[in-house]
Amino acid sequence: MQPPAPIDRLSSLLGRFRVQARLHHSGALCGLQRFDASEGNGYLHVLRRGRLELSHPSSREVPRRMHFDEPTLLFYPRPFTHRFHNPPAEGADFTCARLIFDGGPENPLARALPPLIALPLAQVDGLGMALELLFAETDRVRCGQRLLADRLFEVVVLQLLRWLLDHPQQAGIRPGLITGLSDPRLARALVAMHDHPGESWTLERMAGHAGMSRTAFANAFRERVGQTPADYLGGWRIALAQNRLREGRPIKLLAEELGYANPSALSRAFSARVGISPREWLARHMP
Repeated sequence: MQPPAPIDRLSSLLGRFRVQARLHHSGALCGLQRFDASEGNGYLHVLRRGRLELSHPSSREVPRRMHFDEPTLLFYPRPFTHRFHNPPAEGADFTCARLIFDGGPENPLARALPPLIALPLAQVDGLGMALELLFAETDRVRCGQRLLADRLFEVVVLQLLRWLLDHPQQAGIRPGLITGLSDPRLARALVAMHDHPGESWTLERMAGHAGMSRTAFANAFRERVGQTPADYLGGWRIALAQNRLREGRPIKLLAEELGYANPSALSRAFSARVGISPREWLARHMP
């Protein structure tokens, strides 16, 4: 019997919910540097050399103070206030980017990740070549430097996400989308739902994609993802609806695209999950 063909666990997600990077800083970083959650950005910091003292004011989700003295990657997928404390005589060398996740707080990947992932660079396989190119690009000013650095940072984010899918326990990721995609069987069902959200998804059909019985699939899904398959599908559809509404898509077309019988059915599902109607939500989230 032939083994199942490999699947792409990220392209459907990143195709619908992009992650964009913007070069923020490169070089020595001395003294106190503050990154405020109120700015609305995630961050990716690469400590290339030197020492770093990091603090998280008033945070209960991550340690209040952390120390690093080896090349390290610090990934904040969501806005999260943090401070760098560096003695001026021993300024550490950084390359940093602001991250913009499509959908903001509703971005499925950002929601599935912890507020901070801190990893020694040597621990993350596959980053070497991309970081070498990134450092070469940020070490001196050349034509198109900022644009190329942004794209290289996005490559680093993609490679980091790949690594997280294969090492969720090492990264301390709790049950959710990432741990679901790390299971080869569940990943097939999840990718199918991501690719075709508007199809008629029964539990039996989901389990069929995973190659499991309905009971085994439902139990494994709840354990690894932290919710039922139907609840996950409903959340994925509403997240897509929110993204499409921002793009100006009419709810009539969205209902058909996302598998609802009519616009009223989508509006009811939207209100039940978000707490307000699509019209009210859009009014709050559009400039």
